[in-house]
Amino acid sequence: MIRSLTRLEAGKRLRMLLALLAVAAAAAVLAACSSSGTSSTGGSGGTSTSSPAAATAGGLKTATIGGAAVLTNASGFTLYSFAPDTPTKSNCNGACAQNWPPVKGPATASGVTGTFGTIKRSDGSVQATFDGHPLYTFAGDTAPGQAKGNGLNISGGVWHEITTSGTAPAGSSSSSSGGGGY
Repeated sequence: MIRSLTRLEAGKRLRMLLALLAVAAAAAVLAACSSSGTSSTGGSGGTSTSSPAAATAGGLKTATIGGAAVLTNASGFTLYSFAPDTPTKSNCNGACAQNWPPVKGPATASGVTGTFGTIKRSDGSVQATFDGHPLYTFAGDTAPGQAKGNGLNISGGVWHEITTSGTAPAGSSSSSSGGGGY
């Protein structure tokens, strides 16, 4: 005899399915980030709608994350620098920029000591910089206050959260920064 599902059972199954999809999505992001392959398609390639950096920079702010005062976007997502970048050039394009969305410039942050500026990316878009470091968020940070990208060596270099003190926080897992302590 086939019995029909009650609303309660159907709701439980739907929640289970949604939870499994969320885990699969998180695993896909981590798998993409752990890939060391590079892409030179040049453009930003479009960003995911769930990307923490999809918003334009404008007013940035600071937050204490893991004991360090870090720069965040207006939504509270941690901002990062990429060690291979230069003060005038981003070296994160294509698939890299999908996982590490560039912060669109210009940007400012009230009460933060440092120099904000912009660079022109290879696709012609404008990216915000802080003290000569192009700024990014990390697709792996799924909520404000996270810094899951800090110290990762992915896409050809090490990623550092942007601290407002000018030094990398203690416990950073980077072995070769080259990023001026950011």
